Amino acid sequence: MKTILLASTLMLLPAAAMAQEVPAETVTQIQAMLKDMQCEVDEDNIEMDDGGYELDDVFCADGQYDMDLDKDLKVVNKTKE
Repeated sequence: MKTILLASTLMLLPAAAMAQEVPAETVTQIQAMLKDMQCEVDEDNIEMDDGGYELDDVFCADGQYDMDLDKDLKVVNKTKE
């Protein structure tokens, strides 16, 4: 049982090490940008991704999207779900 627990913990370690918390100031900037676009997202759905940000389940006036932002918070990809 201990071996299984240790193995599963070690498997999750790389994912946890890769996950970085988005700074609160950046979350505020993203939320303001989205508000101007008539959109909103739960802050738990904002993740850092290779120098940019990935936003899942963004709700806009015209539907739901996944978005990718660059480091300057410019939309580089917007996919309707």
